[in-house]
Amino acid sequence: MSDTAIPVNTPMQERGAAQAARLSERDIDATLNARLAALPTPTLRNEYGKQGSFLYIEDFLPRDYTERLIAAVHDTLPSVNRNYLPGHKAGGSVSRHTLDKLAPFIADLYRSEALIKWLEALTGDKLQLSPEDDPHAYALYFYTRPGDHIGWHYDTSYYDGRRYTLLLGVIDDSSCALEYELHTKTPGAAAQPGAVQYPPGAFVFFDGDKLRHRVTPLRENEMRVSLTFEYVTNPNMRPFQRFISNMKDSIAYFGFKQVFRRNGGKNGQA
Repeated sequence: MSDTAIPVNTPMQERGAAQAARLSERDIDATLNARLAALPTPTLRNEYGKQGSFLYIEDFLPRDYTERLIAAVHDTLPSVNRNYLPGHKAGGSVSRHTLDKLAPFIADLYRSEALIKWLEALTGDKLQLSPEDDPHAYALYFYTRPGDHIGWHYDTSYYDGRRYTLLLGVIDDSSCALEYELHTKTPGAAAQPGAVQYPPGAFVFFDGDKLRHRVTPLRENEMRVSLTFEYVTNPNMRPFQRFISNMKDSIAYFGFKQVFRRNGGKNGQA
């Protein structure tokens, strides 16, 4: 079992993430720098490239950080927005706007300079944070009812540049698998299927427009929660793309109130 595979009921989870001492930006970067320095980054960068902009690391987050994410699940459960698209998706979501209030550690981790610089070393791109009004910038995804799943899709970028997805395992008391196909958009290459069942603390990273993927359905008496971070190379979004993105996020993930609650930026409200 991975060192980061922690039971759901940890001492930190019991007292709640909101009551845990908030770490400083410097503390987070120092901890992540130490963890990332132990990884074989050149080898991982080559693996990422060979797999068509995809990388999986089973034991990634420090144990304490995984515990904090599990505690965040406990704190945000009452705020989960359930969504259902017949034939494609069922589950729950908590947007970055709610996480900012209830689980600020997630926002701090998302903004870590140490993490972003390491991801830039993998991709060769200059990465930027998603705009402040993008509810997908960082979000928790809940699979808590039998049949919860998401069908085959790409994490399409509606921005002018690329959008990268980072998935972190938080809770996985389930039989769900992240199934994927590599090289579906690589000229002359055959699609390569694969699957991972990533545990708490695990890392999945990919270019959203290149990886076709899905999460298989949840079974009885199971639970799965994952955290997503989205980074972009260009935060600009054109009006029609903004409309499509807003409608998708409203219907399939967070609800209209969360998506249209803020002014300016992605939602285009003056």
